[in-house]
Amino acid sequence: MIDWFSKFLDDLSNFLSSRKGLLPILGIGLIILNFILVSILPDWFFSRTNLFLHLGIIVALIGQMLAWAL
Repeated sequence: MIDWFSKFLDDLSNFLSSRKGLLPILGIGLIILNFILVSILPDWFFSRTNLFLHLGIIVALIGQMLAWAL
C-alpha cells in the first residue's frame, strides 16, 4: 500500500512539474463555475453552500504552493 502511494506521488509530482499552471487554472475554472451556478440555480445545494467556490480556492492555493515548490 505504501509503495503504491509513493509511486503515485512520484508520478503526480513529475506530471505537475511540467504543468505548473494546471491547478491554478482548474481552481479559477471552479470559481467561475460556482458563479454561473449561483446565477442560474440559486436554490441548488451546490449553489447554497458555494462548494465549487471553496474547492476552487483550495485547489488554486495548493497549485500555487506546488508550483513554487516544484
